[in-house]
Amino acid sequence: MGLEAWALELAGSVWVYPVMFLFATIDGFFPPIPSESVVIALATLSVSVGAPNLWILVPVAALGAFVGDQIAYTIGRRVPVRDLRLFRSAKAQAALDWAEHALERRGAAFIIAARYIPVGRVAVNMTAGAVGFPRARFMMLDAIAALTWAIYSAAIGVSAGAWLGHHPALAVVVGVVGGILIGVAVDWFLRRWFESRAPVPDGVASPPDPSTL
Repeated sequence: MGLEAWALELAGSVWVYPVMFLFATIDGFFPPIPSESVVIALATLSVSVGAPNLWILVPVAALGAFVGDQIAYTIGRRVPVRDLRLFRSAKAQAALDWAEHALERRGAAFIIAARYIPVGRVAVNMTAGAVGFPRARFMMLDAIAALTWAIYSAAIGVSAGAWLGHHPALAVVVGVVGGILIGVAVDWFLRRWFESRAPVPDGVASPPDPSTL
């Protein structure tokens, strides 16, 4: 059974919201679960068949994503991430290297943007825990990431009902690009806000400008 048929069968069920929450949560620390595709498919059906309710679907998906990301962060704090089976391949190790480097240089932008990249979000969030990225700041950024991810994915699904038809993969690509742009914009705002609240002391380097990366 394809995703579209499965989603159509689930859309009118009372289990649609718990299943959406579960998918989004597990996807936060186990990337093979395709939560973006589920949000997009269900949002498309919300427009075409009238179910499920978008006003419930979006916050449920966002909450699940937030919980899953917090689990990934906690795993990073307590477990040697590089020893996990999920990250033993050369490609996965490279993703962790990228995540650690990204957090050092553009933490806010990459925590938000990574929510739109299945393996990237797990690597970034676990690495954030492993390197001791401040939990309070991580939660603030992740709340923004989870909510914008859910809204954006649902918006793609609504658009898909009219324009993209049965091409969720294309919609996910659009979501990745949008996530990067959202991440850069929010990072720029937060960097300016923190600088205005707490000027950088003499002898301490300012955060790098995105245009120089």
